[in-house]
Amino acid sequence: MELKKNPSADIGRRKLLFFSIGLAVTMLFIVVSFEWRVYDSITKVEFKDDGEDFEEQIEIPITEMPPPPPPVLQQPEVIEVPDEEKIDEEIEVNLDVEFKEEAPPPPPVKVDLPPPPPPVVEKEEKIFMIVEDQAMPKGGLRKFYKYIGKNLKYPSQARRMGVEGKVYIQFVVEKDGSITDIKILKGIGSGCDEEAIRVLKNAPKWKPGKQRGVPVRVRRSIPIVFKLQ
Repeated sequence: MELKKNPSADIGRRKLLFFSIGLAVTMLFIVVSFEWRVYDSITKVEFKDDGEDFEEQIEIPITEMPPPPPPVLQQPEVIEVPDEEKIDEEIEVNLDVEFKEEAPPPPPVKVDLPPPPPPVVEKEEKIFMIVEDQAMPKGGLRKFYKYIGKNLKYPSQARRMGVEGKVYIQFVVEKDGSITDIKILKGIGSGCDEEAIRVLKNAPKWKPGKQRGVPVRVRRSIPIVFKLQ
């Protein structure tokens, strides 16, 4: 006997449709997951002008150097050396000499000397990096960089080789405002480092830094730019 089944009660007749819908929903979920983006919040930061406490970079103009004078060729002087002269005189040496034995010297007398005084150890004063009143050039940094631009000479070797860049130099401002302990933190060579040290050694005294109203030693660093025009 053949079994008769109502088509509306057949569960498997829409299996392909449900499978297609599920596959489409899954692919949509995967695409949305990969394309989803999260942006970080951006905070607006305001920068304030701190007055003269800045490091200005100055371009050092090229210095015209006069051409070197032509070399002077000197004719070597010829000196005539006379022939060796023969020595006719004979020197007689008398070896029959009596030597008298001398008495040995007396032993040295020991003298008790007072002990030497202990060495005086000078206590090195502390060098500050940050102070209440920072060490500054007299007249401000702008005037100090004008002094550097006026007195700095571009080395001939660096100009000939086309060397440019920044020389970072570090130094200590003493209590009296003098500049000591000059060091190169990062140089470019070709005579530029030595020229930066030379100009800084001859620089005028700074206004010393103060901590609680008392002058102290402060370490500072500045960049000096060497640039060809």
